[in-house]
Amino acid sequence: MKYQNFEELPIWIQARVIVNLVYSVTNRKEIMFKDQRFADQIRSAAISIMNNIAEGFDSGNKREFKRFLLFSQRSTSEVMSMSYLLNDLYKMENEAKEIYSLCLDQRKQIKGLIKYLETNLKVENAK
Repeated sequence: MKYQNFEELPIWIQARVIVNLVYSVTNRKEIMFKDQRFADQIRSAAISIMNNIAEGFDSGNKREFKRFLLFSQRSTSEVMSMSYLLNDLYKMENEAKEIYSLCLDQRKQIKGLIKYLETNLKVENAK
């Protein structure tokens, strides 16, 4: 299937879910009013997952798309890391596990798309 818009990409759709979940969790008063810096950081990383996918896709260039997917992958790891703090600092074990699980799947999907793009880049370069 050929995607026309970044909004059609399953990894962008899942990134949006992650952003919404992160916002839902960080909007709680125990985080929002006590640790705005934490809320801002995890939100920023989650947003970066989604935006880098969109920006890379719209570059129209597979090599550039791969580069932005790598940024997105790193941001996914950052959110995963911060999910530990949700549990450690705020005892939000269920929320932390849900965010971590979504991000783990997201990272696998990003890696798969990167691998696909690398394979296609090699084929195009061979022509």
